Amino acid sequence: MFDKLESVAARFQEIEARLSDPDLAGRPAEFRRLSQEHAQLQEIVAEYRRNKALRAELGSNRELLQESDDDIAGMAKEELKRLEPELEANEQRLRILLLPKDPNDEKNVVLEVRAGAGGEEAALFAGELFRMYQRFAEKQGWRVELLSMNPTGLGGYKEIIAMVEGERVYSRLKYEAGVHRVQRVPATEAQGRIHTSTVTVAVLPEAEEVELQINPAELRIDVFRSGGAGGQGVNTTDSAVRITHLPTGVVVVCQDERSQLKNKDKAMKILRSRLLDAEQERAAKEHADARRSMVGTGDRSERIRTYNFPQGRLTDHRIGLTVYQLPELMEGRIDEVLGALLAHDQMEKLKAQGMRE
Repeated sequence: MFDKLESVAARFQEIEARLSDPDLAGRPAEFRRLSQEHAQLQEIVAEYRRNKALRAELGSNRELLQESDDDIAGMAKEELKRLEPELEANEQRLRILLLPKDPNDEKNVVLEVRAGAGGEEAALFAGELFRMYQRFAEKQGWRVELLSMNPTGLGGYKEIIAMVEGERVYSRLKYEAGVHRVQRVPATEAQGRIHTSTVTVAVLPEAEEVELQINPAELRIDVFRSGGAGGQGVNTTDSAVRITHLPTGVVVVCQDERSQLKNKDKAMKILRSRLLDAEQERAAKEHADARRSMVGTGDRSERIRTYNFPQGRLTDHRIGLTVYQLPELMEGRIDEVLGALLAHDQMEKLKAQGMRE
């Protein structure tokens, strides 16, 4: 581990020297790349420097234990009691920081929330689940841009698709992909019976144009008039856009904007992210055995969580976590759940790495 840390520290110093070079101002792409790498290494280097300081302090106090003065030796003994667990915690953080990085962690995401089994109740919960993510995003200072939505007559949504932009969005939301189950008494249920419904969530890393080249000849683009509930809100022009990627059969429809150009731009964002996700999923299947034990597999057929409203609890089935604060969680206060999922994933990766070594 320490050989690797020395290499990281040397690379960090090299980047700092290059960033201070005045000639770099004329090469914005290189400056941006080096700045991003500098930010990624900064936390590791800070922890490594703290590790060196702790080791030096421990060494000094161990020497003081040999002092003939009982008071000095006693103080050294007390310091060792404080420093040893601190060093152990520091080295655990370093092991986690040195784990292989998910290349998508720094990316924005396309968040797709869809009603599953349960009819209108599922559609209503899809809207509530999306609002939970929206409130969480606001607390993080992220920007949420609606790309597409398909409302139902009773205030629910068959589907909501949004772009979430900010710092390390994918790293926080990637564990949300899967089937979310809700258990509650619907407002329309006269007998007070609890119904079970499901909502599926997809978290797709945003695909940049440079990452994924799409051949325009492989696209079929259709335009049509947007649907609506009638009145002035209905478009009188062909502004809605449907894009079909012919090789894969992936279809994206956007009709929320009045501008055909804006709808096309949003549809392309969704299409790029879906195609990149499919490509990465194919590659991940080659490492299926390693991924099976981890929480972030992204398998959308897997039931990952239950929201039980009568009992006021949320249960994440992947890690056996139960939290009895459902109203607060639905307000976007999901940091505890996401933190537990991240910690579990890191521990599983450390175990896997230990077995390989």
